[in-house]
Amino acid sequence: MPRQRGSAQHYVDGITACDRAVLARAITLVESEHPSDALLAQEVIEGCLPFSGRSVRVGITGVPGAGKSTFIEALGTHLIEVRGERVAVLSVDPSSQVSGGSILGDKTRMERLGADERAFIRPSPTRGQLGGVTRHTREAILICEAAGFGNILVETVGVGQSETAVRGMTDFFLLLMLAGAGDELQGIKRGVLELVDLVAVNKADGDNRARAEVARRELANALHLFPASDDGWTPPVVTCSALSGEGVPMIWDLVRAHRGVMQTSGEFAKRRARQRVEWLHDLIRQTLEAEFRRRPGVSSRLQEAELAVRQGAADPISAAARVFRNADS
Repeated sequence: MPRQRGSAQHYVDGITACDRAVLARAITLVESEHPSDALLAQEVIEGCLPFSGRSVRVGITGVPGAGKSTFIEALGTHLIEVRGERVAVLSVDPSSQVSGGSILGDKTRMERLGADERAFIRPSPTRGQLGGVTRHTREAILICEAAGFGNILVETVGVGQSETAVRGMTDFFLLLMLAGAGDELQGIKRGVLELVDLVAVNKADGDNRARAEVARRELANALHLFPASDDGWTPPVVTCSALSGEGVPMIWDLVRAHRGVMQTSGEFAKRRARQRVEWLHDLIRQTLEAEFRRRPGVSSRLQEAELAVRQGAADPISAAARVFRNADS
């Protein structure tokens, strides 16, 4: 029997009233993989669309140990306490291989921000999704926008797996780096640096301040080797200290400055349009896979193919071809 979740209008009314309990349940609904939830989730998203699209969307990634959560808490606190704005944090955790759930627990890592009613923190498991984002992060952004959160911060796992995913759903892409940990450029893919709108070297405080400045210069020199962007924005490289808050207000000023440049040049509207098209393609791919898996016999044939490949009795290419050829039989 399908689970009773309430009507779509009930969710939309609760979301637009910023009922935090309804907001959390709505995100759980769109993240659900239960077939009976899919239609209701679609209706909720469609109901939220007229109230969405007006936020500042910032994607934040970084090398391990760069202090992403500490930085996000500092930035969110600045937005709330200094600027009087509201902020939602969609913090994507790596999934437990056992339960499939989040394993880092971001509310425990952002205690001060999480306790403030003007902030909403939602950790979500990747469930193996590449790019350090969940397959429903876009929908979660729209729901938080409909709830009136004017600033959406999307924290990725930061493992370097196709950051184009988060870049494709945000307006501004921030890379956090860490000084004093060896070669600052080591392990940073050229493709990641080509995507960024700002690089910030965190933990620039105390004895680490000089090392942070050295790292800033190295990264700035590296970025200067890249071709100039067509959108009129040159990514700055700055230092900051999430612990003391130094440099954090300046970073938000740069986010706002970037938005102004993008809106003036028309690139902002173009980027949002590209994001909608990418969302369309992602939904089509997800729907096609779901429809394929629901075909009679596909599940059993897929299990047989997996067993054959695991045992070395078949190679993945031929096994996949057989599953597709026999999908309708």
